[in-house]
Amino acid sequence: MAPDPWFSTYDSTCQIAQEIAEKIQQRNQYERKGEKTTKLTVTIRALLQNLKEKIALLKDLLLRAVSTHQITQLEGDRRQNLLDDLITRERLLLASFKNEGAEPDLIRSSLMSEEAKRGAPNPWLFEEPEETRGLGFDEIRQQQQKIIQEQDAGLDALSSIISRQKQMGQEIGNELDEQNEIIDDLANLVENTDEKLRTETRRVNMVDRKSTSCGMIMVILLLLVAIVVVAVWPTN
Repeated sequence: MAPDPWFSTYDSTCQIAQEIAEKIQQRNQYERKGEKTTKLTVTIRALLQNLKEKIALLKDLLLRAVSTHQITQLEGDRRQNLLDDLITRERLLLASFKNEGAEPDLIRSSLMSEEAKRGAPNPWLFEEPEETRGLGFDEIRQQQQKIIQEQDAGLDALSSIISRQKQMGQEIGNELDEQNEIIDDLANLVENTDEKLRTETRRVNMVDRKSTSCGMIMVILLLLVAIVVVAVWPTN
């Protein structure tokens, strides 16, 4: 597994802070003996600037990891505690450099020792949760990776469910389109049948009227024949 860039930067930052404490102590010893300390002062100032930049990089890496959910909130709080402690020690080192604070040997003793390096419990984290108590950085990263994998699996399952629901929605939409086409066909068929029915009704009416007219004509003709017969019939 590739090393976590945050912890790599954190380790190198702690080493710089410890080196600054040693340089300040060395400078103070030289000053007590009346020796020149110009070169040490320039070195310490450069190291302090490097420490400041490293802390800024740690802040950026932590913010990016939390915002992109690369780590859990618990791990984010843990790293923030380590970062806050580094910021405090930076201020103490700066004050000591300006001869305004504690002696550098006291500051150095509070910095990260060999026990606080990767793989050992963190001595700076107070009120540590029971789940991570006694775990080293590597073990915590493995635990963090497991949690992230479980979250990814949950997201994959949710994505699969949403995909199936989308497919079902598309199938329902296609079925509705087919039903609408059938309904349109039925409406056209009913309309055509209704038109044919009206046409046939008109034809029946016309035939009925013609039949009535023919019947009346026959009656009139019969009456005329009867009249003629009576007229020409000889009388006694």
